[in-house]
Amino acid sequence: MLVDLDYFFAQAEETRNPAIRDKPVVVCVYSGRSEDSGAVSTSNYLARKYGVRSGMPIFMAKKKLENVDAVFLPVDHDFYDEISRKVMDILRTYADSFEQVGVDEAFLDVTQKTERDFEKARKLAEEIKDDVRASLNLTCSIGIGPNKLIAKIAADSQKPDGFTVVKPEGVQSFLFPLPIDRLIGVGVKTKEKMQSLGINTIGELAAYDARKLTSVFGKRLGSYFHNAALGLDDEPVAEKGEAESVSRISTLKQDTRDMSFILSKTDQLCDEIYSAIQKQQLSFKAVAIIAITTDMIVHAKSKTLENPTSDMEIMKQVVKELLAKFLSETQLDLRRIGVRVANFSKEQSTQKPLTSFIEPAKSD
Repeated sequence: MLVDLDYFFAQAEETRNPAIRDKPVVVCVYSGRSEDSGAVSTSNYLARKYGVRSGMPIFMAKKKLENVDAVFLPVDHDFYDEISRKVMDILRTYADSFEQVGVDEAFLDVTQKTERDFEKARKLAEEIKDDVRASLNLTCSIGIGPNKLIAKIAADSQKPDGFTVVKPEGVQSFLFPLPIDRLIGVGVKTKEKMQSLGINTIGELAAYDARKLTSVFGKRLGSYFHNAALGLDDEPVAEKGEAESVSRISTLKQDTRDMSFILSKTDQLCDEIYSAIQKQQLSFKAVAIIAITTDMIVHAKSKTLENPTSDMEIMKQVVKELLAKFLSETQLDLRRIGVRVANFSKEQSTQKPLTSFIEPAKSD
């Protein structure tokens, strides 16, 4: 799966101020030279109906929305990063393997969880969308496919708040009619070059002589374009570089604030986290709990230890302390509970660098 948060920066601002949801919202990078100097970072879909797009000069966006009750806001990366972290914590719980590829995108390998059943994957996608919406009031678009390439293209097919399932037997019928620039790695200049060769769709690229492609684009790119057009991709889903944190989160069987009941679940989550960090020979220095109360607000409490440790009992004890403190500060029941460890150290890296052929093009 590729899970892509819809128009993320603007949507995050809508969660902070629900009163602006029905207005065109434009999030901008201001240069500071003048009131309107700078560029649009992203916009919600209402603003896009007026022709506002990412990268557009702010003065031009304001001109397009001149007679509209629009909202222009500066980027707030700290806020977006915090929202992103909460979403990623949720997504990790659904994945066999997880790979965040941006502040608003992540790949999930769900092969084992769904027993290779695409109908089960469809139901899982619906559950993920419901979970993200209920927990953080955000929508996302999800693409499901037999590999990362197909999942990415599928996620871009129905936006916002959609999902597309492409089964292995349907890959070519899905890909071939698409315009050539829907293929990951085909930008403006490459599109023009391909069109000069008479290639306008992915299907036409798949049918084009592979040797001629390599003569035009070089062996590496030519081979990639040929294989990608056929829907072939064997890159695994894997965390890039050193993981910044490892977390697990779970929905409780019933809304509760019973300490012993919640601890039975956090102990399970600690066991899972311990297993994951042991495989990577990691020690942690920070422990946090993530608590989602019945009003659907996400809370977090954390503690930084004096020295790094890999002791699971210390992890569980800190979680117990944080949970007790949190429950003393609220009268609400908990709907979900999570545990996160971070600030890692290790003697020697055991993770292999990800050698993506081409980074997925960003789209929101």
